[in-house]
Amino acid sequence: MSIFTGCGTALVTPFRQDLSLDEDALRRLIRRQIESGIDFIVPCGTTGESPTLTRAEHVRVVAIAVEEAKGKVPVLAGAGGYNTAEVIALGKELQQLGVDGLLSVNPYYNRPTQEGLYQHFKAIAGGVSLPIVLYNIQGRTAVNIETPTLRRLADIENIVAVKEASGNISQMAAVAHAMPERFDILCGDDAIAIPLIALGGRGIVSVVSNEIPAEMTKLVHLALNGDFAGARAMQRAWMPLMEMNFIESNPIPVKTAMAMMGLLEPVWRLPMTPPAAETRARVESVLRSVGLL
Repeated sequence: MSIFTGCGTALVTPFRQDLSLDEDALRRLIRRQIESGIDFIVPCGTTGESPTLTRAEHVRVVAIAVEEAKGKVPVLAGAGGYNTAEVIALGKELQQLGVDGLLSVNPYYNRPTQEGLYQHFKAIAGGVSLPIVLYNIQGRTAVNIETPTLRRLADIENIVAVKEASGNISQMAAVAHAMPERFDILCGDDAIAIPLIALGGRGIVSVVSNEIPAEMTKLVHLALNGDFAGARAMQRAWMPLMEMNFIESNPIPVKTAMAMMGLLEPVWRLPMTPPAAETRARVESVLRSVGLL
């Protein structure tokens, strides 16, 4: 298995009230993750509001993650988008910072063909020497990496894994059946980490671990060790939190919860907006019900 197995956190990006990057809060969040036993961290994914970060901010967030995590946990930095050349240039810059790998989401909006997807990711893999984890999330990008295309991509040496966030268990089963043993499958949805691991998945890139890093890591490790009864018991305890994180667009609810927990300021950049009043009430109710407030 690669270094990107187990539980990785798709880190939120904390901002100050003036919308600037809150570097102090970011460092505290990363240290909390490491102290809680997380397996790897993922800065500047879409949970980190990466589309709203400038190039300099993106690089700065990743640089801070490397500084805080180097030698303790691997850093899988987000580097995806719909302009292949720009993704490669960003990937090269992040490689120079010392990241351990890149998470690259499907090109969104352009809606490339399967051949276009293959050539896009092949070009990225050829432009950097880092391990690359593909991020397949049709619900946000309008394109799906079909299993035959993913199988072709798995033959490229430094494409090592996929974050499967299709939400389609049948597709996940097909991917698990088709991929070579060296290729890791990571879940992109907290609520279905257990079934994907049962199918042969090797971990998750998690949103809920922003709030409960130790608990989500334990759940994943139980499942990876074959203790599905123990993992299900933890899932029952934390399922309300997993569901609550998506009652509005991610990362609105998770940052709302983290602000209530005293971890960051409740600030988002447009087009993300503060939550509706009923969402805030639901978040507070769930946090109290699971003992986080």
